Amino acid sequence: MGIRDRGIEIKTPDQVALMRRAGLVVAETLDMLRQRIAAGMTTRDLDTLAEAYIRDSGATPSFLGYHGFPASLCTSVNDEVVHGIPGDRILKEGDLISIDCGAIVDGWHGDAATTLALGEVPADQLALLEVCEEALGRGIAAARLDGRVSDISAAVEAHVRASGSYGIVQEYVGHGIGSTMHQQPDVPNCGRSGRGPRLVPGLALAVEPMITLGSPETDVLADDWTVVTRDGSRAAHFEHTFVLTDDGPWVLTLPDDP
Repeated sequence: MGIRDRGIEIKTPDQVALMRRAGLVVAETLDMLRQRIAAGMTTRDLDTLAEAYIRDSGATPSFLGYHGFPASLCTSVNDEVVHGIPGDRILKEGDLISIDCGAIVDGWHGDAATTLALGEVPADQLALLEVCEEALGRGIAAARLDGRVSDISAAVEAHVRASGSYGIVQEYVGHGIGSTMHQQPDVPNCGRSGRGPRLVPGLALAVEPMITLGSPETDVLADDWTVVTRDGSRAAHFEHTFVLTDDGPWVLTLPDDP
């Protein structure tokens, strides 16, 4: 494997192919959960379904045991931004839930997240989800050969700022990904373009904007994992893994076209 400066891992085509397999497992797991999720389930129910699906697909959950994390998903509900631990919490109509999923195939990782609304939620919360997902797309689209990592950050921030008075969480960022789940470089969700490592073929990144309906300030709960908004406002989180190719970014955690 080629290694560039700053310890950044550049993937070969064969390694990208393995990441694509991992990415498809993640995509399919999230799609399964979208279809199965319902009020009355616990977040642990989702985790059980996800772990079984990942393993049945010939992959291994990325999150389980990662620095001691006790589950295969992160399930973050309402004011929880990221890293929520699945447990006995019962989901109800009107909840927002971020589901973050990772899978490993032959040592190579895929990582993606989506935020779902259960039943009817107010229009401002639907808009929150839409803006966050669109910001993710804008960020990935800004990744061009010989650009810089902060081009992604600037595109995410510009879309969110133009869409309303949302809080952009800055303590938690996207990241490089490949033979490990988190690696260099960091991919912030705010910043000026033209800065940071150069975007080159074979660079794989996980981009993950996190925005809120209120303040961007966060706290970590006593479990040392769950990140919540300090003001109790609701949050959204979307993520995809992509690799940069000679033809532009290829999102590895989107399903194949039918």
